Amino acid sequence: MLAAATLFAIAACTPDPEARIGGEGTAIEGLPPTPPMGWNSWNTFGCNITEKIIREQADALVSTGLRDAGYRYVIVDDCWAADQRADDGTLQADPRRFPSGMAALGRYLHDRGLQFGLYSGASDKTCAQFLGNYPGATGSKGHEATDAQTFAAWQVDYLKYDWCSGDSDHDRQVESFTAMRDAIRDAGRPMVYSINPNSGVSGSVPGTEFDWGGVATMTRVTNDITAAWSTNADPSGSQGIVEIVDAVAPLASRVRAGSFNDPDMLVVGVDSRPGLTMAQQRTQLSMWAMMAAPLIAGNDLTRMSPQTLALLRNRAIIDIDQDHRVSAGAPVGDDKEVWTRAIGDKGLVVSMTNRDDHSRTMSVSLTSLGLSGDDTVTAVDAWTGRRYQAAKGELKVDVGVNDTVLLQIV
Repeated sequence: MLAAATLFAIAACTPDPEARIGGEGTAIEGLPPTPPMGWNSWNTFGCNITEKIIREQADALVSTGLRDAGYRYVIVDDCWAADQRADDGTLQADPRRFPSGMAALGRYLHDRGLQFGLYSGASDKTCAQFLGNYPGATGSKGHEATDAQTFAAWQVDYLKYDWCSGDSDHDRQVESFTAMRDAIRDAGRPMVYSINPNSGVSGSVPGTEFDWGGVATMTRVTNDITAAWSTNADPSGSQGIVEIVDAVAPLASRVRAGSFNDPDMLVVGVDSRPGLTMAQQRTQLSMWAMMAAPLIAGNDLTRMSPQTLALLRNRAIIDIDQDHRVSAGAPVGDDKEVWTRAIGDKGLVVSMTNRDDHSRTMSVSLTSLGLSGDDTVTAVDAWTGRRYQAAKGELKVDVGVNDTVLLQIV
């Protein structure tokens, strides 16, 4: 009996990967039901951020038309805070980098029709502090109520919240992320709550292993993205487009209005090595739209090429991503290169991604899409506007190297 009781106790304490942490309700009420869109400072500027840089990027969102296309959240990532809290225990801006303070920055963004995002850490340190790249220990652990009230007073609309700790204990992660969720609720200001339970955790990806949808608006389900097609890294290393797409593929059922898988930020237009071809950048945007994922740009908006702007501002891609049905796509059968996503009341989108090193003709049968093989089907490519007609029960398209054709069935 004792052995049986012991086994029962262990089983009762073992987290169920299928269970939705935080319950079935929406983590933060009062937010739009569709995935957030915006810009984050980290991929281009890292810790080298200033008030001037953020204002310039915000102005570029407006002048390029990206704000009007839907990119409204301006997220100031790590390294904005002073290395010490104020005497009353509240967070304060670094006076050299942000001399006007964060409330003033929030007003600047709101005056331009934008929304204000900030970063904090779920442990005692932020990620840059945890890695020794920034002084101090100003994470929000133990300060959740105070910090949420501070963010609300500054009119923050979005909180990015990183774990950043070598401690991978599941219960402590749940406790920390839930504490900030509850503090945001109590502060009375709806904020997109974006968590990353993977930072600093080696050999495990808690965001993939567990469904955090009742705790956060969006949950990182991979480690950091890098501007590469593939890194061939294990899940604990930086990942390319292919690794991320494959990691997110089994998680479609987690997505619903107000709750999203986060496959990390867009690297479209990011100036880094090895970098992505235009075709690979189209694939990232296409697949993020198929996932109903947040679209958070990370390039320098003041220096982007017309080609980058055209990619980010593509109306058809954005409309798919922001579709009111909020239903994530998934592979057709076991084919990693062909996905479908339900949109609208009865609509369907099909993506075909060519992972080969040469162009080729790709096809998908209508019956595999749940259609009759005798149906007369027309599909429109979201990138080119080209129309395709099904023949002999199949849709066939030519797809370039590492490119994606995104077809909306009409």
